[in-house]
Amino acid sequence: MSSQNLSITQAGAVARITLTQPEIRNAFSDEVIAEITAAFVDVGSRTDVRAVVLAAEGPAFCAGANLNWMRRMADYTRDENIADAGKLAEMLRVIYECPKPTIARVQGDVYAGGMGLVAACDMAVAVDTAGFCLSEVKLGLIPATISPYVIRAMGARAAHRYFLTAERFGAAEALRIGFVHEVVAADQLDAKVDELLKALTTASPNAVRVCKKLVMDVAEREINAGLIAATVQGIADIRASDEGKEGVQSFLNKRKPNWL
Repeated sequence: MSSQNLSITQAGAVARITLTQPEIRNAFSDEVIAEITAAFVDVGSRTDVRAVVLAAEGPAFCAGANLNWMRRMADYTRDENIADAGKLAEMLRVIYECPKPTIARVQGDVYAGGMGLVAACDMAVAVDTAGFCLSEVKLGLIPATISPYVIRAMGARAAHRYFLTAERFGAAEALRIGFVHEVVAADQLDAKVDELLKALTTASPNAVRVCKKLVMDVAEREINAGLIAATVQGIADIRASDEGKEGVQSFLNKRKPNWL
């Protein structure tokens, strides 16, 4: 699948979804949102894909909503706005819940809705020259749809500041608040992404998938009897699985597991 908006490629066990509109700073529209959603559904369902990279071409990663889409939105009724925002929310959910681990390869600036794309991925690696901004309040708007993912990524304390001030902040600050995991020079970006991909693609595919869901299920929940019981069942299930048994046996017998 490919279009003027994005491309999907696969090399070995790694799929790459790349935004391909550098001339408009990879700003998205309802059409692009539909394509990104379909792309993540596609790669997430492929049995030969072990990890997914979300990337972009040009000087900016994603500048949020494009101007033509914003012009159309300005005339929407409330019901039309609800339907429109629902599509953006669905795209973010599909990225966040993709059964394969996801990495945002951030080669340039990230603004507004683009922050949601990065936050919905499991990991983010950014170049040291990238800038970040939640600019919505400057337009009389709020980052509502992206907020569940952005707040999880940067934490409530940082969100209180950057949601309210719409300040632009740099990659070092994005790293400090936990919005990205690594910051590197431009010539080291692919090497760092490849380092993470190697770790992801050499681990047990089933364990990686279940581990991702584990984080979603456990994060920010009260530690109570129900949660403890769920974690006990989770480890019992994975120990009894084919890959769980194979992983332990290969470790004990000092050999490579069969998924390598």
